[in-house]
Amino acid sequence: MKAVLGSVVAVAAIAVLVSGTAAQQPAPAPAAAPAPAPATITTKIGYIDVQRVLARSAAGVREQLEKERGTIQKDMDGRRQELEKLRDEIEKKGPLMSADARREKQEQFDRKRRDAARAADDYQKELEKKEGQLLQKVLQEVGGIIEKVGKEKNYYMIVEKRNAGVLYAANDADLTDEVIRAYDRDAGGKKK
Repeated sequence: MKAVLGSVVAVAAIAVLVSGTAAQQPAPAPAAAPAPAPATITTKIGYIDVQRVLARSAAGVREQLEKERGTIQKDMDGRRQELEKLRDEIEKKGPLMSADARREKQEQFDRKRRDAARAADDYQKELEKKEGQLLQKVLQEVGGIIEKVGKEKNYYMIVEKRNAGVLYAANDADLTDEVIRAYDRDAGGKKK
């Protein structure tokens, strides 16, 4: 019994010591208030449909290419008429010509036909190259306009709709018409 009583006294003494020590320690600080939520950042992202910009704003490019196509068409029409004349001559007068004269006319016809085909290929390549150069110039100008619109309207990012893999875009994020208007306004000022 003395042993049990001694254990109880020891436990009580420990409890008094602990409670006395606990009383001497400062009270724990109340839980800190949660940090205020960070301010919501509004990020504006827009997109441009460059193909639509080019279709509506590159009228000068189309006009210039059409003028060159007209010149090329005249040259090709002249070559075609010349070939038709030679072919008719070979068909109508061929039987009356000597073998050497007929062979010479046929060689002349074949040579002119090859020349016309090469010229057509060369013209096509030349037109494609010229179109690429003109469109590149328009794209550089449009790039400056896009940057200007983006800065003025505080956009964080502007992407190209078709090549950026945009899977969804709200209509109010579409800046294409605004860029077209700005380009036409700036291009109109340059033409004066």
